[in-house]
Amino acid sequence: MTLTTEPSSSIDLFADTALDDPYPLYEVLRRIGPAVWLERHDAWFVGRYEDVKAALSRPEIFSSENGIALTDASNRRILNGTVLEAGGMRHVQLRRPLSRQLAPRAVKSLIRETRSRAEHLATEYISRRGTFDAVELATEFVAGQVVHLMGLPDSTGPKLVTSAAATFDTFGPDNARHREAAPLAAAMMTFLSGEVSRHTVRPGSWMADLYRAADDGDIAEDDVVPLMSAYTTAGMDTTIHGITGALHHLAAHFRYFKELRAGRIGAAAVFEEAIRLDAPVQGLGRRVTRDTRIGDTRIRKGEQVWLSFGSSGRDPRQWGSFADTFRPGRTGGDLHLALGHGPHACAGRNLALAQATSLLEALAHYGTRLKPAGTPVRARNNILHGWETLPLTITPDRNRIRHTPNRAATQA
Repeated sequence: MTLTTEPSSSIDLFADTALDDPYPLYEVLRRIGPAVWLERHDAWFVGRYEDVKAALSRPEIFSSENGIALTDASNRRILNGTVLEAGGMRHVQLRRPLSRQLAPRAVKSLIRETRSRAEHLATEYISRRGTFDAVELATEFVAGQVVHLMGLPDSTGPKLVTSAAATFDTFGPDNARHREAAPLAAAMMTFLSGEVSRHTVRPGSWMADLYRAADDGDIAEDDVVPLMSAYTTAGMDTTIHGITGALHHLAAHFRYFKELRAGRIGAAAVFEEAIRLDAPVQGLGRRVTRDTRIGDTRIRKGEQVWLSFGSSGRDPRQWGSFADTFRPGRTGGDLHLALGHGPHACAGRNLALAQATSLLEALAHYGTRLKPAGTPVRARNNILHGWETLPLTITPDRNRIRHTPNRAATQA
């Protein structure tokens, strides 16, 4: 363990109670200083908005290589060679094959299909169920479209959804969750390597484009499946937890659901505020490539920092005295760091926003009132922050549902 006289803390950010509600601990750490040595995890906690943003903007100093996870084993065995871990030109090389498909213009072309899928599921859940699990709805919607866009066999969908959280669990410290998740994460890659090939993916899909990039020599053949895994798992979990977080807050603050339904606030603003307040990915590590400073704190070459997206979203220095309050439409609400920043910013942000806004708009259009229907259960994960179950009740707008065309064909 590094010996230091700099600010330090014995707080365990990965204990069960901390994962359920990390925000009071983040507040304590932010008050201690811009960088606080976490004695239990051998890493510097960085939780103030400007400091997290600055670190994300300087990958030449705060490197993702061998630095994302808090254990050497995960950095070497799970992350090594992936787009999440890669830096410099290697990172550019791995992101390039799907950059066109994830660009704003390409995602815009998917809006009609995305909205149609959202309306179909929203009307089904509202008219047939009334009371439903928001996690189930968001998962069916997001995972279904991502698997379709990737062109993967239908058999991979459930496995991807159940294994994605395990992969994120391995980015945390060497605790019980990490040890339980590691074999599941490894098994997922073995499963995908056996299930996915250029012969099983749908022609014209994103996976077909990845194989084409390999044929053109832009990436190696061995990069294809890890790239697919990174894009699908990260895209699924971030959006699913973001949507369910938005629905949780809308149910708790009915006036905002009412304003969304009336068009006085936008679904994009609701989603952005939800992930600012509860970042789906709470934090990731970086490895410092040379001696540097965060504020007055010296960070030495080779040490690890833990960049807390969850803390940055609640920092009153950026968000004011109401940083802990759900206020969609606040000025600068989309400047959060929940989807990263800089070269490693989330490549799928445009798609995530399109999916979230489509589903939130559909629910507000076909439902007149949204409210909690029971006690939600947190999904404990070292990295992800979201719900395992989120029971809600929505009152149907019978007139609007009655005049909705049957869109079952859009699910094909």
